[in-house]
Amino acid sequence: MSNIIDELTWRGAINQQTDAEGLYDYIDNHAITLYCGVDATGDSLHIGHLIPFMILKRFQLAGHHPVIVIGGLTGAIGDPSGKKAERKLQSMDQVKYNADKLTAQLKKLFMSDGAGDFRLVNNYDWSAGMTLLEFLRDYGKLFNVNTMLNKEIVASRLEVGISYTEFTYQILQAIDFLHLYQEMGVKLQIGGADQWGNITAGIDLIHKVEGSDAPAFGLTIPLLLKSDGTKFGKTEGGAVWLDPEKTSPYEFYQFWVNQQDADVIRYLKYFTFLSKDEIDALAEKVENEPWKREAQKRLAEEMTRFIHGEEGLQEALTITDALFSGDVQSLTAHQIEEGFGNMPGATVTRESKSLVDFLVDYGVSPSKRQAREDITNGAIALNGEKIADMAYEVTVDQAIENRYFVVRRGKKKYFLMTLETE
Repeated sequence: MSNIIDELTWRGAINQQTDAEGLYDYIDNHAITLYCGVDATGDSLHIGHLIPFMILKRFQLAGHHPVIVIGGLTGAIGDPSGKKAERKLQSMDQVKYNADKLTAQLKKLFMSDGAGDFRLVNNYDWSAGMTLLEFLRDYGKLFNVNTMLNKEIVASRLEVGISYTEFTYQILQAIDFLHLYQEMGVKLQIGGADQWGNITAGIDLIHKVEGSDAPAFGLTIPLLLKSDGTKFGKTEGGAVWLDPEKTSPYEFYQFWVNQQDADVIRYLKYFTFLSKDEIDALAEKVENEPWKREAQKRLAEEMTRFIHGEEGLQEALTITDALFSGDVQSLTAHQIEEGFGNMPGATVTRESKSLVDFLVDYGVSPSKRQAREDITNGAIALNGEKIADMAYEVTVDQAIENRYFVVRRGKKKYFLMTLETE
C-alpha cells in the first residue's frame, strides 16, 4: 500500500501534523483507524464542512478505517472555534434531529460506493451519562488551565469573554479521542485548521492516560481561501449546502462550474478523486484553452455526482443545457423551480393578455414602446419559443404544467412568472 500522506502532500491538503515522521512511518506499516467529527449544530453539512471529510474518504479508498463522530453531545455545547460570541444553545430535541439528518448524509457519502468499511458513532452515547464528579476527577484534573487558556481558539475569545461551557469544549473533544483510542483503536484525528487546539488537547490526554509513547496523531487541513483571499464556500445566497432541499443539485453544479481559473485546479486536487495525470491534463486546458472551461465542468460533474448521485448530476445538466439553448419547454415544473427560482418574476393572473401588456404588467419591459421594440427585434421568447408577432396573446393553457411561464428577454435575462392558483 502506497503511503497516503504522499498523495495528501501533492494535493496540498496538509496544514499541520503533530508528529509528521511518526505518522508517516505508522501508515507505512499499518492500516490506520482515524476519525473526523462534526457537531450537530445544524441539520445539513455545507461544503466548508466537506473538506476534512474528503480527506477521510481518501483514507477509506486507500484501505484505511475511518470513523465519523456525530457531535450529539458537543453539538449541544458549541465549539467556540472561530466565533466572536457565544453560540445560542439549541434544544436537545433539535440537536437529536440535526444528528439524525447528518447521519443520513454521511452514510450516503461513505457507504454508497462500497469503498470500504467505516463506522459512524455519536459522542452523546459515551459522554451523556458522565456525572459532574467523574468529569472533574477523571478528566478535569488532567487539564492545566494555563495550557487551555493558551489554545488559540480560547485565547482569541478572552477579550470579549467566553463561558465556562464553551471553555470546557476542548476537554469534551479530548475525551472523544481518548474513548475512540481505547475502544476502537483510533490513532489519528483529522480536522480543519481551526481544530488544532482541540486535536492536540486530545493527544495530550491520551499520552497522560495511556503513556507518552502511545501512538496518537493529529493532522489538520489548510483553511481554504479563494485566490482573491476571500473565504471559500460562500455565495450571495449564503452557504452551499449538501441537502438538496437547501441547495438544489443544479445550484450545487453551478457553484462549482463558475469557479475562477485561478482556483479550479486547487479545487480539483482538494475535492475530486481524479489522478495526478488527469488533473495535470486539465491544468494544461486551463492554461491553453481557458474559454472552454473544461476543468470547471469536470469539477462540477465530479462533485455533483459525488454528493447527489448520477440522477442529481443529470438533472443539473438538463437544466444547464436548457438555459444555454433556451429549450425550457422540455423541463418539468420541478426543474424550472430549480433553474429559475432565483430569477426575477411575478405572480400572474389567469386572464388572457396581449404579449405587450404581459411584458409591461409583469415587469419584463419598462414600457409598451420598449415591449414592442423587443418583440420586433426578436428579443422575446416565451417558454423557449421566440415570438415576433405583435398581436400574440398569452393564455393560461400555455403555462408549463399549469404553473409557470418562462420569459427570456435578450440572450440571458430570464423571468419566471408563476400562475396564480384557482
